[in-house]
Amino acid sequence: MTEVSVAVKPPHAAKQPVRGGHRSTKRSRREARAAYLFLAPWFAGLLIITIGPIFASLYLSFTDYSLLEEAKWVGFDNYVKMFTEDPRFLASLKVTTVYVIVSVPLQLAFALALALVLDRGLRGLPIYRSIFYLPSLLGGSVAIAILWRKVFGAEGLVNAVLAVFGIQGPGWVGDPDTALGTLILLHVWTFGAPMIIFLAGLRQIPSSYYEAASVDGAGPLRQFRSITLPLLTPIIFFNLVLELIKSFQSFTQAFIVSGGKGGPADSTLFYTLYLYLQGFKNYDMGYAAAMAWVLLLIIAGLTGVNFLASKYWVFYGDTK
Repeated sequence: MTEVSVAVKPPHAAKQPVRGGHRSTKRSRREARAAYLFLAPWFAGLLIITIGPIFASLYLSFTDYSLLEEAKWVGFDNYVKMFTEDPRFLASLKVTTVYVIVSVPLQLAFALALALVLDRGLRGLPIYRSIFYLPSLLGGSVAIAILWRKVFGAEGLVNAVLAVFGIQGPGWVGDPDTALGTLILLHVWTFGAPMIIFLAGLRQIPSSYYEAASVDGAGPLRQFRSITLPLLTPIIFFNLVLELIKSFQSFTQAFIVSGGKGGPADSTLFYTLYLYLQGFKNYDMGYAAAMAWVLLLIIAGLTGVNFLASKYWVFYGDTK
């Protein structure tokens, strides 16, 4: 019978204290305290500047508050008034919806088309990229809005060019039928940011895909439809969500072009502009706060719908 010897460790060797463990624990705690100390200003700003006003506006949305008097609790009266007693609220919602539905697809299509041109390897690409990005930096400024109002005025540059061909143009920003169109055109003009993102996405598509497609006889249009678009859908989705949120929050252009009134005939009465008029011109801050929360719910709902629908048209390389 064979004996099996088993080595048994002495009791005192079962657990050996790790040298320096206490010092490392103290050091990690000290580093954690230092990190929290450096993060304290950011947390304070988050609580005081962001979270605090959010909850304050939520409370004010259920009150009658004029900035000059004490807030009075009115419950859901502000929300009921929006959809039943305020035709300008519905008008502003309609104008903003039309603006978003028309301007966002046009802007993304134009940005993608220009990105495809720049992706062909032009000389001085960084210079072109910088030039085309400038509209995104300047498009939301007051100066550009004033310039836009002058260009599309009755005696502006657009009508001056049309006059050369014997065409008498209208006052584009003063006509209810064309005023919103000028703001849509301004939004499309600020194509720089999505264009840069599209260009970065195009650079990530392997050239071997196009070479294989060319060998199989696929032309440029077929390559674009079967290779470029499917592989670019995550970038399209990203730009769509960003531009959708930004478009609903547009304010400066409508305020300057319409003179702060949303005219003519409320044709440029953006949602945010009407919110501003209610809060800071009519001093109905409770109603303005309620409008802000409705806008938040609209944006959140549309963003959620986009995310839910993305699984039907957005293609990721690791999904089947």
